[in-house]
Amino acid sequence: VDEMRHRGTPFSGLLYAGLAITSRGVRVIEFNARFGDPETQVVLARLKTPLASVLLNAATGSLRDEPALRWSGDAAVTVVIASHNYPGTPRTGDPIEGLDTVDADSHAYVLHAGTKRDAAGRIVSAGGRVLSVTASGPDLAAARERAYAEVTRIHLDSSHHRTDIAYAAAQWTAAPQSS
Repeated sequence: VDEMRHRGTPFSGLLYAGLAITSRGVRVIEFNARFGDPETQVVLARLKTPLASVLLNAATGSLRDEPALRWSGDAAVTVVIASHNYPGTPRTGDPIEGLDTVDADSHAYVLHAGTKRDAAGRIVSAGGRVLSVTASGPDLAAARERAYAEVTRIHLDSSHHRTDIAYAAAQWTAAPQSS
């Protein structure tokens, strides 16, 4: 961003940095000028400042007028539930059950991505990344545990999800850091 400003092409807008924890530390995988999906879901779960005012000020060039962003002290984790055969050609039309059993008291919620209602009014899969379960907790390990607990409540035939989301980061943040 500083280099773009230096070259006379300042950047104004949303900048998403895709990061990965590797054996060599945190590495940048990609930059995008858009919200990352599902990465933004964990960011927004922690944001206390109304997003609409931030976006309006960004769009009108008045971000300097925006007070400092306010954040929850909690950690958040998002787990994507993908349909059969994703990332290939996903199978669609499979009924999704258990959405009504996700426990809001567990600080978790479900976001729909590849879903629709069929002729009978049931919620069914309609894409590859079908649902995301986002949960928060006092630390990364607790947020991760809550997210995966809620994922088990949802049934989508032959679906799959990664089981390693936030595992390394939870281990890393729980380990004593050397000075």
